[in-house]
Amino acid sequence: MHSATYRLNALFTFAVLPLAVMLLAASFLDAFHSPSVQAHAQIVKINRFTKRNGNDEVRLSLNISADLQSLFTWNTKQVFVFLTAEYETSKNSLNQISLWDHIIPNKEQAKFQRQVPNKYPLVDQGKNLRGKEVELVLHWHVMPNTGKMIRDKMSLSSFNLPEAYS
Repeated sequence: MHSATYRLNALFTFAVLPLAVMLLAASFLDAFHSPSVQAHAQIVKINRFTKRNGNDEVRLSLNISADLQSLFTWNTKQVFVFLTAEYETSKNSLNQISLWDHIIPNKEQAKFQRQVPNKYPLVDQGKNLRGKEVELVLHWHVMPNTGKMIRDKMSLSSFNLPEAYS
């Protein structure tokens, strides 16, 4: 005769197997999902452009609108989205500074339009920002319930900083 612990172990093993198959299917099916993200960002105003402790610092007002609803599937836990300023200097071919970020917990909040100041200042080591062309790039990280995190980005717009401090 089989004991109660043996039967409990068999029941547990039987329950875990379908769960594992469902988790593998969720991860596998997300690989075939191709979202269509729509987003726009532009500089409304350069609030302050100063030299602080020998470094250039810029404070901006941004207009950000995005439709990230296509990133959400039944396996999506949340989406982390952030806007970066990217530019080139003589020392570095790519300088990337985060200006704004947000966590989107569900599909209903994934379509938005906001006018915000930059959450983090645009600071460059040295005096390299005067007259520089800066590109705004939207990045997103899709955090799934199970499986691999998906990352992508989209170039939105570019602008030139002034030649003189304000």
